[in-house]
Amino acid sequence: MEPYELSLAAAADAIRARRLSPVELVDSVLDRIETAEPHLGAYVTVTAERARRTAVETEREAAQGRYRGPLHGIPMALKDLIDVGGMPTTASSRVRADHRAAADSTVAARLGAAGAILLGKTHTHEFAFGLTTPQTRNAWDRGRVAGGSSGGSAVAVASGTATFALGTDTGGSIRVPAALNGVVGLKPTYGLVPRHGVTSLSWSLDHVGPITRTVEDAALVLTTLAGHDPRDPASLSVPAADYRPGAGTDLSGLRVGVPRSYYFDHVDPQVEAAVRQAIGRLEALGARLVEVDIPMTRYIRATQWGLMVPEAGAYHEGSLRTVPELYQEDVRILLEAGELMSAGDYLRAQRSRTLMRTQWARMMEEVDVIAAPSVPMPAVGADEETVTWPDGTAESVSDAYVRLCAPANITGVPALTVPVGHDASGMPLGMQLLGRPLGEPTLLRVGHAYEQTQPARALATPA
Repeated sequence: MEPYELSLAAAADAIRARRLSPVELVDSVLDRIETAEPHLGAYVTVTAERARRTAVETEREAAQGRYRGPLHGIPMALKDLIDVGGMPTTASSRVRADHRAAADSTVAARLGAAGAILLGKTHTHEFAFGLTTPQTRNAWDRGRVAGGSSGGSAVAVASGTATFALGTDTGGSIRVPAALNGVVGLKPTYGLVPRHGVTSLSWSLDHVGPITRTVEDAALVLTTLAGHDPRDPASLSVPAADYRPGAGTDLSGLRVGVPRSYYFDHVDPQVEAAVRQAIGRLEALGARLVEVDIPMTRYIRATQWGLMVPEAGAYHEGSLRTVPELYQEDVRILLEAGELMSAGDYLRAQRSRTLMRTQWARMMEEVDVIAAPSVPMPAVGADEETVTWPDGTAESVSDAYVRLCAPANITGVPALTVPVGHDASGMPLGMQLLGRPLGEPTLLRVGHAYEQTQPARALATPA
């Protein structure tokens, strides 16, 4: 096995035991980038020389016994919404072509302090306002979408061109590309991970979280990222925690909610079969399955868009006035639509969110986690814009991908996607686990228990 193929946890163990040096690991990943990146387009920029310099520094520290923790010497990538001092933050947009960050974002600073090594910035759908990331190809099939908006981060992790990466999630933008590329994606509880220094799409829905190869890796990254930062008004003041799950697989006493409605409506049969099989595996590990009704389903789409679109329009108001021609057409139209929404519509969406949070809290009193599909279908072809379901219902690709992820953004609850196999074409499928606010330890425990019962997953090979 080449070093770039190692999970974060495995690489961390090897570095700490001095079986692997950060320099060897970074060189291996950079070689992988050179081979795979021309086929994938995951990166906006690769900071190879910076990565090599940092690897030498972390190797020197390791030799001196100054080990900073499990991220010490681990190469990673950041979605190009996340500021790193002195580097561009382009948001994959011509609007930001000349932008350079004055200082590190909170998450970049915390990763740097933990010894993680920046490889570069990854592509996003422009300003994170989309679910496909058109600049980037799916790690398993270059003719299909990568998912978005954190498509570059998910493809980098899936292809071995980063050991882990950060993404952002406003309506599924971590979970969608993670599911479509066969990796793990975690959207934490709203406010658990600070967003200071991260370009916003919709400030009341935005989250920052890890994309990794395993659930254990996600827990290691979350342990570094989580914690209060007063510069983010939404940041939660909660005690520091170690989110690493235990090694056991016994889920006795755990209640897993299985939705009767919404999450299995208009879902590809292969997705449904794989997710239900995975839920059966949780039951075999001792969990008790409980059917639940998802509340206020008819209002989910309207609430998500009623919050996101006007907030995005307000954020971009200045540049929409001065340089509208620099935006991609699909994003510009959505931003302009946000400017047309009335204050009354926005307030109704806020009221709907409050009611939805209350009803979700009541539902979650009956279960510990909910298990459901992450997305309703595998990655579609890069040119496909709509999907038609067997009952004749047509839906845009973006609407389909956001549909099952949006409830966790509206309510702010944590959500984890884990791979649960492949369809007949070899494309990855994902199961989503949703929990109570600050319920990450339970989500990670369940996801890790399931993962331990499955064969080790291979990296995608660009074809």
